[in-house]
Amino acid sequence: MTWTNWAGNQHADPHTVARPTSTAELAEVVCAAAAAGERVKPVGSGHSFTGIALTDGVQVDLGLLTGLVSADPSSGLVTVRAGTTLRRLNTVLAQLGLAMTNLGDVDAQTLAGALSTGTHGTGCRFGGLATQVRALELVLADGSVVTASPTENPELFSAARVGLGALGVLSTVTLQTEPTYTLHAREEPMPLREVLDNLPELVRDNDHFELYWFPHTTATLTKRNNRLPADAVPQPLPRGRALLEDEVLSNGLFQLTCRLGRSRPRLVPRINRVASRVLGAREYSDVSHRVLVSPRRVRFVEMEYAVPTAAVGEALAGIERVIAEHHLRVSFPVEVRFAAADDVPLSTASGRDSAYLAVHVFRGEPFERYFRAVEAVMDRLHGRPHWGKMHYQDAATLRQRYPRFDEFTAVRAAVDPERRFGNDYLERVLG
Repeated sequence: MTWTNWAGNQHADPHTVARPTSTAELAEVVCAAAAAGERVKPVGSGHSFTGIALTDGVQVDLGLLTGLVSADPSSGLVTVRAGTTLRRLNTVLAQLGLAMTNLGDVDAQTLAGALSTGTHGTGCRFGGLATQVRALELVLADGSVVTASPTENPELFSAARVGLGALGVLSTVTLQTEPTYTLHAREEPMPLREVLDNLPELVRDNDHFELYWFPHTTATLTKRNNRLPADAVPQPLPRGRALLEDEVLSNGLFQLTCRLGRSRPRLVPRINRVASRVLGAREYSDVSHRVLVSPRRVRFVEMEYAVPTAAVGEALAGIERVIAEHHLRVSFPVEVRFAAADDVPLSTASGRDSAYLAVHVFRGEPFERYFRAVEAVMDRLHGRPHWGKMHYQDAATLRQRYPRFDEFTAVRAAVDPERRFGNDYLERVLG
């Protein structure tokens, strides 16, 4: 049976599909594959756009390896099975009076998939999801089950927090969470020039700041999310308004305009100008995950690059130049987010504060010319591609951009010398 990812741009025909419900069953699957000389690849929700999860060997579907293992509300340490989706995790944490410190804007991913590809969210004082990990349980290539933490197998722990599925199959993850908190959300349009002129202050003075630039216009939509005092009472959007703006306009109408733009590209600039005016200002407050996560019903293919924070203006100017020089018609806004430096070898923010620029095309539209030209812009800025989003880099170029690249590959050589967890994508990006 052919497996297809969420975006529909990656396909695989695994020889076997295994759906373990426990760590013991997962270990048995890996042992059997090793005995048969077959490769193994875990797969979560299929939200990666690259071939990172593809295999013609044994596909390990983590969809049944879910749920809470343990929780200590006093310390905030929570252990969860790796196939748990972020949506389910957020619900479980809320019931315990806990929350993640930061999140990306998609919650359909499994925890294992989000960690393995370097999911990050936004906020200049916050690292990606990997920085919230305190311990990992993995099944290695020989079927052994190991725990990795700062004190137990520390080299493996360091690398496996963003492990690309190359080191083993995650079975459980221990996270550092915090007490539930409320975010005040302020969303408003701003001219791109004004945003760039004030960008250092916007990023510094808000807990979570991001912007969306509408190609073919000078308009952006900005989002500022800030923590409220612990006793603050959430004031969410009225249900009817939330339904209209988040579902009818941001998803339903947007999908229709994308379809129109695909069939009549010359209309895209006009559509974008109208769209940038329709999404007006709004303010509300709610529990953190309901603010940080957004519904994503319109399917697309995406490329995202991390560059040094100071290079945002140059990166956006480069994308704008690409669109003009190649006579492209781009329906999707360009998303810009921010993250603090971390100490994870293959995190896109490893060792440097980072800005993330994401470009998208509507599912079914050609993307290679746009993405390759954008990648050339990011190459000049020492950009690092998101591991789960489209890019054309290989080990030779990536080694130059990650000072600890060889540290990661040394761990891989130690725990998976036969490349049990390898595939074409990993051979390209890791060598």
